[in-house]
Amino acid sequence: MSDPSTPSDQILVCHACGALNRAAAGKDLTTATCGKCKAALATPAPVAIDGAMLARLQARDTGAYVVDIWAPWCGPCRMMAPAYEASAASLAARIRHFKLDSDQNQAAAAALNIRGVPTLIAYAGGRKMAQQAGAMTGSVLSNWIQSSLTLKGTSS
Repeated sequence: MSDPSTPSDQILVCHACGALNRAAAGKDLTTATCGKCKAALATPAPVAIDGAMLARLQARDTGAYVVDIWAPWCGPCRMMAPAYEASAASLAARIRHFKLDSDQNQAAAAALNIRGVPTLIAYAGGRKMAQQAGAMTGSVLSNWIQSSLTLKGTSS
């Protein structure tokens, strides 16, 4: 049994197989693998997901993650992509980054009430923490993600 004075475990949904995995809060997610399929639970690059995987994440995942709702034809989405990839690489130990193609997943985008792309949604502890429409780049994007999820230990 865990010490009640320490942070509780988090439940992470494997993006590859959908299995639920328990990980200690504060654990470096880049070292965590799925108990079922052995896929990495966090990657240094954004992972493309579909509407079904997003629904599973929303229903069961208690870890920190960001979803970029984008479209292949969207200029601002393409402009933001390098900064989002850089954020995924720098924050992979603490937060997972996902991408949802709104053209391929129209029902999921509609359920999220997405009115424009790109839109970022940050989740933690099993609930939506923040949502932001419009492209962001560089430190603005990274700062928004970190402040939305109140990540500690970042450089100023």
